[in-house]
Amino acid sequence: AEFLGGASATREFLDRWRSPGDLRTKQWEEKFGQTNYEALAAQAWDDAVKAAGITTDEVDLVVVATMHGRAGGVVAKKLGRPVADDFANTLGRTGSSQPALLLTSVLETASSGQIVALISLADGADVLLFRATGAGVTAGAGRSIAQQLEGGNDTLPYSKYLAWRGVMSPEPARRPEPARVSAAAAGRSVDWKYGFVGSRDRESQALHLPPARVSRDGGNVDDMEPAPMAAAVGSVTTFTIDRMAYSPSPPVIFAIVDFDGGGRLPIELTDTIPDAVEVGTRVEMTFRRLNASDGITNYFWKARPIR
Repeated sequence: AEFLGGASATREFLDRWRSPGDLRTKQWEEKFGQTNYEALAAQAWDDAVKAAGITTDEVDLVVVATMHGRAGGVVAKKLGRPVADDFANTLGRTGSSQPALLLTSVLETASSGQIVALISLADGADVLLFRATGAGVTAGAGRSIAQQLEGGNDTLPYSKYLAWRGVMSPEPARRPEPARVSAAAAGRSVDWKYGFVGSRDRESQALHLPPARVSRDGGNVDDMEPAPMAAAVGSVTTFTIDRMAYSPSPPVIFAIVDFDGGGRLPIELTDTIPDAVEVGTRVEMTFRRLNASDGITNYFWKARPIR
């Protein structure tokens, strides 16, 4: 998209706040925040359309990103232009990423020449105006926001969300908690841990996951080339549902995955439920949190069903 112009307006007033260390935010009375946001949005809008050299009637679609749902609805209605879905009822409020997320979703389907206005209401008002080129932001790779929303799982129980956020402490599995990740071990396997890079025997082309020095096919030693596998896809060969292993989100689904083009690895599945997994399920790789211990969060790769 082509950036046409924008403007900002701010004023010191009490809206939403959170003290350091608090789990929850707090908000002042909604009507008070709405009144302030209306005035600031009107000022920023007038300045933005002037800076862009257009009129309000030329704007084809308005995107409003805000944690103050009441103010956002009023501001959008007063402009009298079509308003995009803010995903409040499907994805929820995503905080600081919300403006870019909503703008991306609109540009993915906008026609060439359409003018899109992004309004962000947070401690003031920002208005940014764009003219879509129609090229699409996910052309050739990735999935659109709409596709990702359609591929999501059903909403999990609220109790599980509270546990993930540390608000509620459920009884843990009667198994030892994970040991803290080793800095030395992680440092020796940076490419594997963060890039999911295996090794391939230069002579036999045998693929090794994790990377190995000695080839399983022919026994060649230290004659390997890097084999990036982060974009690889594969199929579940067999799997097990472990309800006893330690996990912040039990049960754990472990699977043996055969990758297209070679390579096999036992790995944890994510973004799915036990009833949805079967032999032959097609999966792709995703970099995720494994666990946390002694204040250190450990990340590695998991497999998720391709939707």
